[in-house]
Amino acid sequence: MAEREITVVDALNEALREELRRDPYVILIGEDVASPTGRDRHGAIGVTKDLIFEFGPERIRNTPISESAIVGSALGAALVGCRPVAELMFIDLIGVAMDQIMNQVARNRYMFGGQSKAPLVIRTPGGGGSGAAGHHSGSLEAMLVHIPGLVVIQPSTPYDYKGLLKTAIRDDNPVAFLEHKRNYGRKGPVPEEEYLVPIGVADIKRAGKDVTIIATASMVYEALTAAVELAADGIEAEVVDPRTLKPLDTETLAKSIRKTHRCIVVNEGCKTGGFASELAATLGELVFDYLDAPIIRVAAEDVTMPANRRLEAEALPQTKDIIDAVHSIIS
Repeated sequence: MAEREITVVDALNEALREELRRDPYVILIGEDVASPTGRDRHGAIGVTKDLIFEFGPERIRNTPISESAIVGSALGAALVGCRPVAELMFIDLIGVAMDQIMNQVARNRYMFGGQSKAPLVIRTPGGGGSGAAGHHSGSLEAMLVHIPGLVVIQPSTPYDYKGLLKTAIRDDNPVAFLEHKRNYGRKGPVPEEEYLVPIGVADIKRAGKDVTIIATASMVYEALTAAVELAADGIEAEVVDPRTLKPLDTETLAKSIRKTHRCIVVNEGCKTGGFASELAATLGELVFDYLDAPIIRVAAEDVTMPANRRLEAEALPQTKDIIDAVHSIIS
């Protein structure tokens, strides 16, 4: 029997349903996550669809339009024994809750010497490519990676979304679980039986020997497309997806570069101060003696994301940008 294929939305919904069934202390909170009439949107994207009917309003709770209240409530629930999954409609709005995230959620365990823990997950969609303009197209992962005490996860495939969300819910540390809007409709193989994907382990999406392309979120698909086109030119690119941005699996990334001797890092955040810069600096320290060329960053322009789709495409990294970057260091 062929393995089933489902969308990222369905994979996330399954992960939440399974964890809600497994652990009575798992709860969901956020704007419109509960839809008792069946007419609402089930959150921003529909990930929480129909969960209200099985688990009821005590565990699937709508909140006011207040990101600081959502995160603050989730933290309070986590401190008294629950495992909340809080949904923020878009990552661009995370700034409203940044005091709670940075000063309370991420620092609680350290500030109390490990006597308390905050096992909560903050799910939020982001990324460009949908013409949603500046307030709904952000890629702010670098901002979250910079906060000590916070685990940051950013998967690409349905398999990874489901397995990592389940693992994140069970983790005793606070987790920022970042979902790219363009990935929600993508389909991929997901087993029906239960499985977990470990935090802090990268995945090689395509093996190669000539250049390493490290890509995150939707850029994984751009990198895979680029790898196919590069293969036609006789260049075998290895595509690696970190999956977890913090803690970062530097061992897998460095091992790939030691094999290929060249590296491109692709991230949709703005180039200046973005996660691509962090990757390039970290790997440069680890594998400098193995490099035959500088590590090249492929990232978004330092602009607010335009609503115009043509301008948006100019601002975002594209397959051609990856191919051009590879040719620049191969030649």
